[in-house]
Amino acid sequence: MNKPVILFMLLSLIACTALPPKNSDNICTTFREKEGWYDDAKNSFNKWGVPIFVQMAIMHQESHFVADAQPPRPWLLGFIPLPRASSAYGYAQAKDETWDHYQDKAGCWGADRDEFSDATDFIGWYCNISNTRLGISKLDAKNLYLAYHEGHGGYQRKTYLQKTGLVQIADKVARRAKLFQSQLGECQHDLENKGWFF
Repeated sequence: MNKPVILFMLLSLIACTALPPKNSDNICTTFREKEGWYDDAKNSFNKWGVPIFVQMAIMHQESHFVADAQPPRPWLLGFIPLPRASSAYGYAQAKDETWDHYQDKAGCWGADRDEFSDATDFIGWYCNISNTRLGISKLDAKNLYLAYHEGHGGYQRKTYLQKTGLVQIADKVARRAKLFQSQLGECQHDLENKGWFF
């Protein structure tokens, strides 16, 4: 195989990789940069009732919008790879067993954790269960995140009370949700109108 063909193949692979948004701290610029993301998040909201700003605050914390995000891999002696601490993967950092449960219960057998539309649907689905099973308001980003991180059983057992750092992270998610809500107030009208130009 000659060099130009190899170079073309490498560039094609790079082009297919979903890069995170350039400014993930501003939800308006993120939605303007990533065509289709707003519609995907809105579809999840329409289906599950979890506000867009809550979905996106949780996803920002979990993966910073990196499609193939995974927990870091530990290394033994600096060169022997060990198993990752968790099977969490993708935009929503869903674990294997939780994703399988989602596919089964939500009827989303073709869903992929590294597809943004599937990840937003998953977050909406999970938080909707947190609302119906645990009574957490769909506007309560802090407690929705705690249930998301600890699982519904863990949340009921209040395992998060033993994890000071996790509660602080949940507070950060709540602050980001408020920030995203405020930002959306400035651009949502434009995002709703398909004739806009940026």
